[in-house]
Amino acid sequence: MRQNPFASLAPTPAVHFKLYFYAAVLHLINQVVRICGSQADALEQFPFLASYNNELAGHGLEGLSYDQALIWWEAALREWEAGVTGHLPLRALRAAAGLEHADLTLLVGVGLVEEDTSFGALVEMMQSMPGQHRPTVGLLNAWWSPADGHTAVQASIRHLHDLGLLEIVNPDAPRVEWALQVPRLLWDALTGMQHAQVAPWARYRPPAELIVLDDLIVPDPIRQRLELLPALLAAGEAQALVVRGPHHNGRRTLLGAVARALGRGVLEIDGLSQPDDLRWRLVGPLATVLGALPVIGAEPGSGEMLALPQLNGYAGPLGVVAGRQGGLSGPQLERAVALTLELPDAGARREHWQSALGACSARDLDALEGRFRMTGGNIRRAARLAQSYAALAGHSTITPDDVQQAGRALNRQALDTLAAHVPVSGDWSLMAVCAETQRELRNLEIRCRHRERLHTAVGPALSQLNAGVRALFSGPSGTGKTLAARLLAAALQMDLYRLDLSAVVNKYIGETEKNLNRIFAHAEELDIILLLDEGDALLTQRTSVHSSNDRYANLETNYLLQRIEAFEGILLITTNASDRIDGAFQRRLDLVIDFRPPDADERRAIWQLHLPANHLVDPAFLREVAGRCTLTGGQIRNAALHASVLALDDRGLVLPEHIEAAVQREYRKLGAICPLRVQYAREPVAYR
Repeated sequence: MRQNPFASLAPTPAVHFKLYFYAAVLHLINQVVRICGSQADALEQFPFLASYNNELAGHGLEGLSYDQALIWWEAALREWEAGVTGHLPLRALRAAAGLEHADLTLLVGVGLVEEDTSFGALVEMMQSMPGQHRPTVGLLNAWWSPADGHTAVQASIRHLHDLGLLEIVNPDAPRVEWALQVPRLLWDALTGMQHAQVAPWARYRPPAELIVLDDLIVPDPIRQRLELLPALLAAGEAQALVVRGPHHNGRRTLLGAVARALGRGVLEIDGLSQPDDLRWRLVGPLATVLGALPVIGAEPGSGEMLALPQLNGYAGPLGVVAGRQGGLSGPQLERAVALTLELPDAGARREHWQSALGACSARDLDALEGRFRMTGGNIRRAARLAQSYAALAGHSTITPDDVQQAGRALNRQALDTLAAHVPVSGDWSLMAVCAETQRELRNLEIRCRHRERLHTAVGPALSQLNAGVRALFSGPSGTGKTLAARLLAAALQMDLYRLDLSAVVNKYIGETEKNLNRIFAHAEELDIILLLDEGDALLTQRTSVHSSNDRYANLETNYLLQRIEAFEGILLITTNASDRIDGAFQRRLDLVIDFRPPDADERRAIWQLHLPANHLVDPAFLREVAGRCTLTGGQIRNAALHASVLALDDRGLVLPEHIEAAVQREYRKLGAICPLRVQYAREPVAYR
């Protein structure tokens, strides 16, 4: 009995691939010798085969015919495999896809040219096709078919192609001239290579890079279910795990921890939204060869159903990352377990900050956990950026200001295409409105500060109250609605973003809803205040359906109703025409604050807020202006700005004549007669 020469070889995927590589080379040499008539003639015509032949002989094949050597090599390879307990890509593929040793030898034989270009020249000569270095179906039929015909090899080629293991280089050629190759992604994985970025749409993470289940920061009910899940998935009692929730909130991290508990890595798949995408054919074999749990990124919109195809060539569980909306279907989701990861509460956020900052210390950890209501992933991203901002500022301790700058950088990356950042500063002393409006604005600030804890202070009927705050600012243009939004953001120390309706509203069906969902989701995940200016453009009343346009407009309104009600951030809506807003929207708003035109005292206060401290306007004249001229706050702002411009071009100080000219200018813009009595004949100096 021959001793197994493979016994001393390292039990690695690379060695296993090499053994199959030489099995394919042995088969090829056997065919070349048969065609050339003798071994000597074959080695003379293709000298590079001599080194392979000598190496094969050195593994204990002396005295065996090529047919005997092929049988012995397979038996020795199987014996070596039996002693390897770790992951072997080719063995895993053979088991998951129902392949035989001959199928794997054929597969590796197709890819010989990938390892040694000399095989390409041999193939080109043997099939008499100049320039074609890859084997054709006709050549493979001739070389790999048993003596009784081509049926077996044809079935093998068809099976390997259906699994995505073989692809046709020239599909327009006659079938017998089809040239075959192993997809590069799969070939690299079969050889034992493990690239992190497998493809633009696929990323691999080995088990050692994945977090363990015990280190996950998740609520106790989720943790209790996770303790049971690996066993259920391993036994096949559950076929898939679907994790829903906001972006950057630990969904992939959770699936990675489950994969590690199963002894697998993770193959993350993104961007494959259509079930007929040919790249799906590679997912199953890639996951099998890499020993990974395939994690599919699926983000169907509201009312959409995303169908996931069967992953051929893969026999394990499936992971799916999805948003809160949309449906999922597919054969592997028939027995799926679903988990939802909500935004972390204050205690979980504290754990994320502590874990993310590591050796770096935070000046006020309590302020970080309470002030920044972000997803777990965004906390970690912000923590990394905050360390850079702290270093630039010359201090080692992370401050809330460093974190706010970091959060603003994250905001720009996610929001700038759909919303515009609004600078905020000041306090409520800059707001000159009636007492009732002031009181409601203060109530809004209090509601925002306690939004996360409010559900603990209400009765059982309100126990499911979410942390969202939705307010409507209603009133004529120029009455301070946008200013109020800016001052609220400043008081809460939060960023304010104005929704860009031109970037959101789309003429194509369903696109507006997708854009709205994106902006609302980003606002929740990054914890910014979202300002929907002139909101009546989107919140219009539903109409009777007389055409398809009416039907789709109503669908958009219905979607927005649902999304606003489920929104967990702070949403401010302003309108000049509250009567145009659907009553259903108003019922879903937490506060409706009226901004009426200012009275004389309020107008005088607004003038004082906008004029420089060193102005030379007589108080009596200012009272007359405020009393006679019924301008809105926005118009007073414009007049004060114009008066300051005139003063800069005159003597540098704001004088009564500057105010008079600016007020008259505002009335001219309105097409109305200024009620102010002319007191100053001198015309102020205009722009030079």
